[in-house]
Parts: sequence; C-alpha cells; structure tokens
Amino acid sequence: MCLCERLPEATTGSYAYVWGKLWSGQPQETKLNMSLICYSPVKIYVNGALFFTSDLHQELFPERRTALQIPVQYGWNDVILQFVKTDVGFGGAFGTGSFKNFPLHFIVPSHDRNGMEGWLYSEAFEEPPAELPRQGMTEEETGLTWYPRQHWSDLENHSGVFARLYGTEEQAEAYAWTTIAVNKRGGTPLLLKGRHDGPITVYLDGAIIYESKAAEGELILPIQRRFGVHHLIIKGACLDSSVSRWGFHLEEIEQESGAALISPYPVAGSRDPYLYLGPFEPGTNLTPAQVQEVHRVFDDGKRGVYYELDQPRTTIRPYLENTHYGKWNYPLGVTLLGLLHTGTELGREDYIRYGVDHISLSTTFDQYGLWDRAMYGAAGINNQLSAIDSLDDCGSFGATMMAAMDLADIPYGRETADRIAAYITEEQERLEDGAFFRQRGSGEMRQETMWCDDLYMSTPFLSRYARLTGDTSYLEDAVQQFLLFRKYLYIPKLQVMSHVYDFVRGSATGIPWGRGNGWVLFSLTELLEILPENHAKRTELMSFYRDLCEGYLRLQGENGLWHQVLNRPDSYEESSCTSMFIYAYAKGIRNGWLTAPALYIDAVFQGWRGLTRIAIDAKGNIYGVCRGSGYSFTAAYYKDDLGWNLNDTHGIGIVLLAGVETLRLQNELKKTEAAEAAVVSPRSS
Repeated sequence: MCLCERLPEATTGSYAYVWGKLWSGQPQETKLNMSLICYSPVKIYVNGALFFTSDLHQELFPERRTALQIPVQYGWNDVILQFVKTDVGFGGAFGTGSFKNFPLHFIVPSHDRNGMEGWLYSEAFEEPPAELPRQGMTEEETGLTWYPRQHWSDLENHSGVFARLYGTEEQAEAYAWTTIAVNKRGGTPLLLKGRHDGPITVYLDGAIIYESKAAEGELILPIQRRFGVHHLIIKGACLDSSVSRWGFHLEEIEQESGAALISPYPVAGSRDPYLYLGPFEPGTNLTPAQVQEVHRVFDDGKRGVYYELDQPRTTIRPYLENTHYGKWNYPLGVTLLGLLHTGTELGREDYIRYGVDHISLSTTFDQYGLWDRAMYGAAGINNQLSAIDSLDDCGSFGATMMAAMDLADIPYGRETADRIAAYITEEQERLEDGAFFRQRGSGEMRQETMWCDDLYMSTPFLSRYARLTGDTSYLEDAVQQFLLFRKYLYIPKLQVMSHVYDFVRGSATGIPWGRGNGWVLFSLTELLEILPENHAKRTELMSFYRDLCEGYLRLQGENGLWHQVLNRPDSYEESSCTSMFIYAYAKGIRNGWLTAPALYIDAVFQGWRGLTRIAIDAKGNIYGVCRGSGYSFTAAYYKDDLGWNLNDTHGIGIVLLAGVETLRLQNELKKTEAAEAAVVSPRSS
C-alpha cells in the first residue's frame, strides 16, 4: 500500500497504522511465511507485541523482498504495521510469502466493519498513541480516523448512487441488482416507491416493468406478491455530462409487508442489498441475464469492471477460504480423478456430481481470476490457475478436468484446457532436447532440476488434449517426454527411476522415491491406453513399461506395500506409490500388456490386501501417504525427514483409483473363470 497516494496531506516524519486481522485454525501457536517490501521505515506488531523493525537496507532498497515468519495463535490475530513517512516514500507491501500455494485473507479488524476483507489504514499522526488498536475496539475508541471511509458525504449522498460511484463527467450507463424475497402469498401488490434522476429502466425477473426517459421523476413499482425470490434490476443512464445527479432511491420495505430486499449474492461485511455494475458506454445494453453472471468480468471498453457496493473505495472480490472444495491444485486433481472413476464404476451420480461441480467452480471463474490478478496483484480465487508458471499448477488438475468433460458439461472447460496447453507448449522451460525441467522454482533448491513427478504433471494432460483436439503433436510431445526422462533418470540396475536430476551438480540423485516412481508408471499406463497400436514408438514405450513393472515387482514389501524409498525396506510403507503400482499392474493385466500376468495378479491382490489391512481404517481414513516433497541425494531425507500425513490429498484419489482397478480386475477374472468353467462343463440341452 502506497500511503503517499492515500494520505497526501501527511508530513515528513509523521506516522500511520495499517491494521488487519488474520484467522488461524491451528490449536497451537504456529508461524506463517510472509513477505515484506518497505517503501519507508516500518514496525510490525502481532497481537500487541513488537515483532519486526525494518533496517536501513530494507528501507533504502524497496525492490528487495524480506521473508518473515510471523507467530500466530489459535483464533483471530491482530497485525499492525506502523509506517513512518520519509521524503522518498511512505508505506509498503506485506502479505503471504506464496500467494499461489498459501493465500491468506486478512479481515478488517474493527467492530464497525465486521466481516469485510482487507486492511484499514489510519490518518497520519505526529506521535504514536499510547495504546495500539486491538480487536473489539470501535474505530472511534482508537482515537484515530480510519480509511477507507465508511460513509459518503452529504453532497455525495445528494448526487445519487450512480453519480457517487461513477461520476458525471462522461455519458454512461450503469446497473443495480437486488432481489425481492416475498414470504406472503396473494393480497395487494407490494408497492415500491422512490425517485430517479436520469433515464431509467426497471426489470423484474427479466421483464421490463417500468421505463422513463425523463431527467427525473417519481418511481412507483407495483410488485405482484408471488411467493419466492425475484430479481430486480435497475438500469440508469447519464446522458448529459453537465448534470450533477444520476441514480435512484427506493424507500425501505416495511417489515410487516412480508417482503424484503436481499443482496442477490452473499457479500461478507455488506449491509447493502444492491450490487452495482458500471460504468458502460451508452448503448451497451446488457440483458438482465448478463447482469446476473457473477463469474463474469464485464467489458467497459477499458480494463473491465466487476460489481461494487455503495460505499467509498469498496470493491467486491470473490475469494475462497475453503481448504478443499473449489480449490485448484495438483493433489486435488488426483483426488477428484479418483472420485470420478469411483462414481462411474459404482454408479454413484453423487460422487460424479461433486467432482464435476468442484471443477466447474474453478473453470467458471478462470477468466475472472486472470482479471483479478491483473487488477490487484494476486487473485482471490483460482490462485494457481491464474498464475501458472509450472507444470504443478496446471497439468494434473487439467487432465482431471478433461476426464470430467467426458462425463458432463464443464463451463469454460475447453477455454481453460487451451490456456493450459499453450502454457505447456509455449512457456514451460525445456532443455535443448525438449525435455521438461524446472529452471525456476519456489526455492533455490528446485531450480535447474528435472523431477520424475513432472511426467504426471504433463503427459496425461497432453494425451487427453491430443484426443480432445485431434492434434497429434501433443501426443508426440508426451511420448518424447517419457523417452527423454528415461535418459536422465532411469536406473538400469534397479529398473526404477531416480527422483530428480540436478543440472547444477550434473547428476541424478540416484534415490528411487516411491511416489515419484508411482507417478511415472501411472502416467505411462495412461499414455499407453490412448496411444494408437500402430504408433512408431509404442513398442519402445511398452518395453519401458514392462521393464519398470519388473523392477517394482522385485521391490514389493512383505505386507504387499511398497516402501517410501523403494529399495530401503527400513523406510516406511507408503500408500500412494503402492496404489499407483496396483493401478498400473491391474490395468496392464486387463489390457494384456504383461507377459507374466500371474505374478502381477498376485502383486495386485497382495497390495490391495495390505492397503486395506494397514493403510485404510473402517471409516475410510487413509494412512501412510507421504507429504509433498523436496529432494535430496541421500535416502535419509526421504526415509527420516519426509513423513506421512493422515488423509493427505496426494494419496486419497490414488487409493480410490487402485480400488477401482482392483475391482475391475477381480470382476474380469471371475468372468474368465466362469467362461472357462462353461467350456469344460457345458450345460446339457
């Protein structure tokens, strides 16, 4: 926040507070990774205690980003930044250290604006008050004036709602949208009374019920008392830039009338029943249905517009705090794929609907998320999808999205798939030979590396996208990635894959991490199922698949599970890699890809028995799924430091997929046994 722009009257040496509160659901104190850029000296207070004071280097080099770990306790936490104005700057930028993976939503802390997202900033003052602001205080009790303002001035109120929101300098159109909730049937019509300034058109449930081209006039709207919720849209126009008033006003509905005006969409912290949209050039003429498209960014011929409230400097922004539903990230992509396959196999439409609705929420808001990020620096929704800069951000969930497109209509699914394909093809870093690698990364250790995980983050999407579009170049890219990754990461002695190749050190790590190898075999299985039988590289890929299958078979543990480090039986039994090997074996048996199927049939059922005995309890909880990993050249990191989480989304979907494929294999074997028995003992006629 640049306070020079917000507080132009502030003098050098004066202070200002920026105040927000943040929720923590952890039962014990924890630390959150934050990032700070200083435009001027700053002190940060957390729950009333001084946590951080900037130094000269941070203050003099505003392009430098400082990483901080702020301590937070269970519940609400006050965070106050105290800035000092200098001759060269005033304010700073502060927030989550990773907006893609760990978005944080700060909430306005004062009692007066309960529920609103964002920060308050104070007036400038010469000396800090004796007491810091704290939760539960009203803004008046702090002794300071806080911004943005809560209320319009008398002059602004007199000018009309559209005028105070959008001005009168240019000719324009704007819309207000509310709903009328009627809970009493029959009787006399509900009479809405008020006035308008400027031409106006009023729609009820899409039909015009009032229209006037007069510069001003009374509004009398008779509304039939039909039980339910009805959409009321008011379109106003400013056709003369010399006017000072533009808008409308409707009197409040009396409580005993059996009706009420209610916001058509929940907006946290708002008491306004209207959403406002504009300004647009005259003649834009949005339909009522278009006005109600909350996922849409509306074209105003400039930067685009979204809904507003009738409050100073207050913006409506969709955001998502749910930990799972509606989120777009790669572990959830795997989870939803398992759910879709399970729903299909068991005939459970509710499972399929959940997955489809989750995915649709993300795709529907894709274009909004891109706009939101461009406007505010980081999107409040679709954090990863709006800021794709790695295969993790797009490939896994994108492949699941296309699987869902085979089952149901996914709004904007094709557009989202096209954007992902463009990223993978045109922007994703590659070596000179075309192999994917990670030139950038969230940390220094991830840079200049190739991870076997990335075969899953790319090739299932490329294979499905090739089938969707009919463009075989994407399938060829997927084929080539397997052959290139084999060149860098395959360990011939073990017939398994190294987790990572480190190009800075010029070597593969040599550590066969379980889930990384699971991604490889799972993804190769998906590719072989789509790859044409006459494809020039199919024989080579099939040979690679069989080699890997042999290598993994030798390393299956005594309980039927595979280990976190595949060749280290002293590492823990890991559920996600076990599930992927089961899945790939079962599918290979059913498709006739394996030359000694009996061995792999035993491996599948031993693995599934092991999972159900050790890793899945009676309530369906999943144990033993390794958390998200870094990489190392030592097995000790994977074995001792990289533990497992209960119900980790890296594994839930994979366990479901393993169960589905085991069930399919079991049913097919039963059919085969029944057919063979019928041949041996035919029924008498």
